Amino acid sequence: MSGWLFDLGNSRLKAAPVDAQGRIGEVLAFPHDGRRLPRDWDAALPGRIASAAVSSVVSTGLRTALLDALATRCGRISVARTLARCDGISIAYAHPARLGVDRFLAMLGAHARGGGPWLLVGVGTALTIDLLDAGGRHRGGRIAPSPSLMRAALSARAPHLPEAGGGFVEFASDTADALTSGCEGAALALVQASRNSAATLLGAAPAVLVHGGGSGPLLPRIPGARAAPTLVLEGLARWLWMERAA
Repeated sequence: MSGWLFDLGNSRLKAAPVDAQGRIGEVLAFPHDGRRLPRDWDAALPGRIASAAVSSVVSTGLRTALLDALATRCGRISVARTLARCDGISIAYAHPARLGVDRFLAMLGAHARGGGPWLLVGVGTALTIDLLDAGGRHRGGRIAPSPSLMRAALSARAPHLPEAGGGFVEFASDTADALTSGCEGAALALVQASRNSAATLLGAAPAVLVHGGGSGPLLPRIPGARAAPTLVLEGLARWLWMERAA
């Protein structure tokens, strides 16, 4: 492996080796609290790294801490940023910097798989939905709270409502189940509405790729959806390849 990829999200740091052909090795995931890097995350890395590519959507302080830590063992560090056009895709935003780099990289990863159109569903702190047509044109997207964030917000406002627990049922007979069913149901409804709108816009139903740490409960209830747990890292590998080729 010639380098490493790092995706620093709002609740997890993911890392994986990547070879010169862009093939990704075993993915490591480290939860964090949003204020500091996970304890001993770097113990799983080689003592020296030839190069690193970093994707980050977190605060400047946490991102700086990661870059500083990598600088002690890495010869070359590249930080991904959203581009208006890259590797065959073009984004819908007039101001590229306003599109989260994780969404941009997910589109790069999907387009590199071939096929399409794609409806990309990211489930983390936020629920993100992006439509990418078969030609690589981003048709726009949506952002909403993820089910876990909905639960946390409700519990913060009404502490008697549990932040976790319960299962999904169509019509719940206790509060925990009702919260799970309502929050996950809201996310599923948004995905289905987006899928329907995409089919009308494009004249064909898009394939659905689901990624992110909170995707597990939703994936089985999105008909025909495919799990894509490494999608952002796949896009980061493509971005790194394009940067080196420039």
